[in-house]
Amino acid sequence: MIVGVKRLSPSFVFFVSAFISMAVLHGCGYSVHRHISLPFKEISIGTIENRTLEPKLQDMLQRALTEEFLKQGISVIPSARYKITGVIRTFTLAGISAKDNINVEYRVIMGVDFTVLEGGKTIKEIKNVQSPFISAFTGAANMGNLLAAKEVAEESLANDVAMEIVGALIYINTNK
Repeated sequence: MIVGVKRLSPSFVFFVSAFISMAVLHGCGYSVHRHISLPFKEISIGTIENRTLEPKLQDMLQRALTEEFLKQGISVIPSARYKITGVIRTFTLAGISAKDNINVEYRVIMGVDFTVLEGGKTIKEIKNVQSPFISAFTGAANMGNLLAAKEVAEESLANDVAMEIVGALIYINTNK
């Protein structure tokens, strides 16, 4: 038995753990936003126009935006004061590695322009939002598997773009 060791209360341990976690997060450039500090509590997602030849991107991006806003505590409702619209301007599918002169690894890139409206008036335009991550997929022999992998990569890309724009809106508006 160890003599002289005092047992710490659970609330003290929680307080110290929370303090250290906040210090680490703050030092890394991250911050925790309370729901009250968000720039808006609800938003409407308007038309996402796809000006590329790649089908279904607008649907993937609309779904990804809805999920990302909800994750951040922002309700998505049609009658909201704020509205976001987007235009998918670029979509690139580029081979990044080949085997026997056949592409086996591909990279997908999407560029989107967003407009935020308040009461029908444009308050912010954010041009050429892209994923901060490389979205790549592999595939060689089976065309079905290649197309399935491509669709998964496109959905991942849409999620990344949604995360980027929602984060930018929250960060820009809470740090004025």
